[in-house]
Amino acid sequence: MKKLIVLGLIFIGGTAVAQSSYGIKGGLNYGATGDYKNISEGFNDATTIEGKNKTGYHLGGFAKFEFLGIFLQPELVYTRLNTEYDTFEYNIDKIDAPLLVGLNVLGPLNIKAGPSFQYILNNELDNSALQISEVEDKITLGYQLGAGVNLGRLGFDVRYEGAFKENTAFSETASENFSIDSRPSQWIFSLAYSFN
Repeated sequence: MKKLIVLGLIFIGGTAVAQSSYGIKGGLNYGATGDYKNISEGFNDATTIEGKNKTGYHLGGFAKFEFLGIFLQPELVYTRLNTEYDTFEYNIDKIDAPLLVGLNVLGPLNIKAGPSFQYILNNELDNSALQISEVEDKITLGYQLGAGVNLGRLGFDVRYEGAFKENTAFSETASENFSIDSRPSQWIFSLAYSFN
């Protein structure tokens, strides 16, 4: 009986200390996907071109569960990622689902990191006659890490997103014979608004 009372008091105390909130977020991202490889002239003569960073955007929602200065922040975000190569642009539309663990370090300042699952909705080439197929894996795992500032209901966030392994998209026709590494490498700048 005593153990049950003690557990009940711990649960009530923990519930009183824990805080939860949810809201919307959006902003800009700046980065690129991986290398473009053209192997139409033979494997030994492959041409590799590094993608140039471009600006994209994101919009979504989040929840936040905080207990004693530590918080868990799951998110669901639509992201548009753009990359410029020499003669064309490569665009990816994806759903990101990061699951971040954070720590309030000083006043409104916090740091956070965690895995980020992504589901690629679409990948396409702009300003090019080339055609690209779907990526090898529609669902991949990456990571995000960064810092943020909370000022009342508003939050400002800066993060870096990377991936653990290549996720290649190949040319749609065998005669073109090229590939693009679709994994992201980008900085994410967000503004968030909490409803509670």
